[in-house]
Amino acid sequence: MTIDKNNIPSVSVSYARNRNSTKSNALGMRAMQERAYEKRGEQYLLIKSPPASGKSRALMFIALDKLANQGLKQAVIVVPEKSIGSSFADEPLSKYGFWADWTVQPKWNLCNAPGEDGGKVNSVGSFLASEDTVLVCTHATFRFAVERFGIEAFDNRLIAVDEFHHVSANPDNVLGKHLGEFIARDKVHIVAMTGSYFRGDAEAVLAPGDEAKFDTVTYTYYEQLNGYEHLKQLDIGYFFYSGSYTDDILAVLNPAEKTIIHIPNVNSRESTKDKIREVEHIIEELGDWQGTDPVTGFQLVKAADGKILRIADLVDDDPTKRDRVSAALKDSAQKNNRDHVDIIIALGMAKEGFDWIWCEHALTVGYRASLTEIVQIIGRATRDAPGKARARFTNLIAEPDASESAVAEAVNDTLKAIAASLLMEQVLAPRFNFTPKNPQSGPTPGFDYGEEGYKPDQCNVGFNEQTGQFQIEIKGLAEPKSKEAARICKEDLNEVIATFVQDKRTIERGLFEGEHAGGDLVAEELTQLRLGRIIKDKYPELDDEDQEAVRQHAIAALNLTQQAARIAMGDEGRQAKSGDDEPSANTALIDGVRKFAMDVRELDIDLIDRINPFQQAYAILAKTMSEASLKQVAAAIAGKRTTFTPDEAKDYAVRAARFIKERQRLPSITAADAYERKLAEGAAAFMRYKKEGRYDG
Repeated sequence: MTIDKNNIPSVSVSYARNRNSTKSNALGMRAMQERAYEKRGEQYLLIKSPPASGKSRALMFIALDKLANQGLKQAVIVVPEKSIGSSFADEPLSKYGFWADWTVQPKWNLCNAPGEDGGKVNSVGSFLASEDTVLVCTHATFRFAVERFGIEAFDNRLIAVDEFHHVSANPDNVLGKHLGEFIARDKVHIVAMTGSYFRGDAEAVLAPGDEAKFDTVTYTYYEQLNGYEHLKQLDIGYFFYSGSYTDDILAVLNPAEKTIIHIPNVNSRESTKDKIREVEHIIEELGDWQGTDPVTGFQLVKAADGKILRIADLVDDDPTKRDRVSAALKDSAQKNNRDHVDIIIALGMAKEGFDWIWCEHALTVGYRASLTEIVQIIGRATRDAPGKARARFTNLIAEPDASESAVAEAVNDTLKAIAASLLMEQVLAPRFNFTPKNPQSGPTPGFDYGEEGYKPDQCNVGFNEQTGQFQIEIKGLAEPKSKEAARICKEDLNEVIATFVQDKRTIERGLFEGEHAGGDLVAEELTQLRLGRIIKDKYPELDDEDQEAVRQHAIAALNLTQQAARIAMGDEGRQAKSGDDEPSANTALIDGVRKFAMDVRELDIDLIDRINPFQQAYAILAKTMSEASLKQVAAAIAGKRTTFTPDEAKDYAVRAARFIKERQRLPSITAADAYERKLAEGAAAFMRYKKEGRYDG
């Protein structure tokens, strides 16, 4: 195994620790809960908020108001798995200032009831006919109940769906189908909650028409982490190895850090196909086995420094052993005991809803096919806890090997890991509000414009520390005209960016065909044409002007984050060389955006479109992967290069028509500007395809 540069994270974000997200108001609500409660009157409410931000309690406040003041008969809380049902156990909310307590009759928390989901349907029926007000059940139990009793049986009730990303607009997703039917009947209230609105398969969670009915409460990762008391820095990195990952896992695993290790799925390339032996091998690497704790079932291992490590093995299928370990991890009496356990080794467990506040390092071996799963795993490490100033997520991935038959699969995993890293960098950044620069522009109250203040004669970058929002002026920026386009620009830019960076051909070309990699790709081919096509497909109901406005806002958010990260990394490098070990405050990204805006003198959309969003990711990849493997990946991608597809040629022709309108001439095939040449080539290809009858109509 070879991991030479295991201290180079792909993403590193530091925070101010201003405690805002942990303070409570007079009603006992933290910042996110207060924001959600302000929207308690909405019939359809979507809460997008990170793990550990208090979504469960926010739902309790909202549900109690709907039951007491909005005339609803009952609340049905739906969770993806039984273990998460405990998040909705009784809470003495009045103790902290609220006007009521949250109580669930034990018989109506079906997550605690014995038996299978299908057998609990009668209990749901009994609840619906009762005078009691709150039921908690799994997604599966709820699906069976809807199929048995029908949509109408739930009229005049609140349906609250936790971990909403499990839903999909795909007709094969039964829960998604049921929710669509509930919305069509319009006789229930729905509160949907999720810490991740991304799906690994890039399918929509809701149909566009249904999503438009939801009012959204967004609480960003930046607000959550910036408002902590203890956690100051979060690092995210993907690292590559050759051979077996178990041979030298200590290259990325620090036994002194509280760690969750997720070993690879047995069907993946990274797996040795013997999961029990993999766990044994990891334990052997960590030190000398001293036996098993008879109470908890934890493995006891003496490390090189003499410390006894307490290791929880959740991989062993023996139900007697695993149930004892699992119960020990859930022991509420040990929740605040940092020394209870040191390392947890899991395969499919300890992800969604798993609460271990002391976790400092989430180490995942093998790429996870879902961005949602990655976000959830990272969430295991982002809890705030005393003495925990830094947390990190590491994705350990097998390098492509020329001798393997599955080189294409290895390349695919590499690209997906980079896409996830790019997206997480976006998710962790402050929120962007873009506005066109014009003669009437002025400062926005509450925003800090830097030492020199707001300058009327240039594009300005303002930042509001309390809300974690940028206010950025961009020359030539298109504004959304419709309400839906404005909503997308305000709430859904990360979803647009997720679709863009997960597009396989986009990331292949962006990484390995750009100038930074010695290729001839013109950035606008990605930023204008490819992203334009993705938005057209994703939001067909928007007109051309609104689609272009969404495109410009999305690429501005992505590219400004990437440029700020590039500047911040350069500053950190200079800081390291100077011997200054004191980490900077949470201003690195803010300073990076401001510095980029100042360096280019005039921040305009044309300039932003000329930046390849993947060049910074390539720089990280080149540092973390061996030169031979990097060449292997580049060669595999170069072998798939194609000329224009008919759809691509059509997009080029549309852009060429815009070029003609603006400049009163045709784009030239011999122009000095590379993008103009591409427009000419694409328009010519379009005419050729049209002549060949490749287009309908």
